[in-house]
Amino acid sequence: MTPRRVALMFPGQGSQRPGMGRPWLGRPGWSLVDRAAEASGRDVAALLLDAEEDELRRTDNAQLATFVLESVILGELREEMEAVRNPVACAGHSLGEFTALTAAGLIDFDDAVRLVVARGEAMRRACASAPGVMSAVLGLDAEPLEAAIAEIRTAGGLVWVANLNSPQQSVLSGSPEGVALGVRAAEQLGALRVVDLPVGGAFHTPLMLSALSTFGRAVDATRFHSSGIPVVANVDAVAYADGGHWPDLTKQQMISPVRWSDTVRELTGPLGCDLLVEIGPGRALAGMAKAIAPGVERMSISEPAKLSLLAA
Repeated sequence: MTPRRVALMFPGQGSQRPGMGRPWLGRPGWSLVDRAAEASGRDVAALLLDAEEDELRRTDNAQLATFVLESVILGELREEMEAVRNPVACAGHSLGEFTALTAAGLIDFDDAVRLVVARGEAMRRACASAPGVMSAVLGLDAEPLEAAIAEIRTAGGLVWVANLNSPQQSVLSGSPEGVALGVRAAEQLGALRVVDLPVGGAFHTPLMLSALSTFGRAVDATRFHSSGIPVVANVDAVAYADGGHWPDLTKQQMISPVRWSDTVRELTGPLGCDLLVEIGPGRALAGMAKAIAPGVERMSISEPAKLSLLAA
């Protein structure tokens, strides 16, 4: 049988939920929770087991908890399927890009924990100084939406298309007033639905510039490796396996749109992946992939019962 060409995908902030670590408690992969606690100085187990929705919504908590849970699940999956130990490529949505870098061997786990902590804290402070919101626009092509949002910015509104998730799903990000104007424009263009996202700021926009300077120092202090497994970058949907590219890419990601549609096309086109495995809480990336590359098999692994899907 021809070996599967597997791509690993990792979701980002907004996929978290209370108690999401409970199904994995006591399993071998849980040892990474203790390791992450030591590297971060945070009670990571409490975030995964006991944190309420409001606590998990806080940017720094959401990012650390989601990254560590994805790493726990990845460790478990590697015991079940050879192709997960040696994927063709990896990719992660926003925060998930740091799990992808770890999975590919481009950054060590402890260093990634420290980067995620620095990123979350910097973004939380930026959110406090420049409050923002994000809303997903469903059922509307990105091109007319981007044109309408550009007009709003020309008139002084603070709103951007921050995530290009699928052919019919984009995310607006900016000030509450700017996003409200963007939502109104989307509805006038015929959007089927708009959904407010459970995040704490205007991510992937210039409103995160103050976070970039702080986070950039943490990036500059981090060692990136080269790897035989590339990661497709959010900022340009290009696959990079040379660690020298990633310091700049991880910085630019904070203020640039996430080009997820193009990322999935890169995975399933030039890279030739025929199985997309989403690792982490929720099923959002698998749903997006269905819209982007409907002929490619995909699955989501968020709880131990799903491990048998890959072992089969």
